[in-house]
Amino acid sequence: MSEHEHVHGDDCGCGHDHEHEEHVFVMTDEDGTEREMVMVYTFESEEQVYAVLIDRNNPEEDGLIFRIEEENEEAFLVGIEDDAEWDRVTKVYEEIAAAENSK
Repeated sequence: MSEHEHVHGDDCGCGHDHEHEEHVFVMTDEDGTEREMVMVYTFESEEQVYAVLIDRNNPEEDGLIFRIEEENEEAFLVGIEDDAEWDRVTKVYEEIAAAENSK
């Protein structure tokens, strides 16, 4: 997946002020294939916010986790390249997912 995706939030470009239930992002993988990804969950760890995205056309596939970074009042999805950060974030998400599944 590409390393840096722009987050549009609730602004769909239609000119109306409303909320959407889905935040959809078009991402391009290493092979140049575009996939529609849906943000299904956000969580915080060590004062950073992370987003979990799943493939809109294949929701059973494992999700992807990105760090959300802000710059000039705009948010971007950034790939996690640091192994220690990745291990910490996946552990936090797995704990959240386990707690949700036990309800």
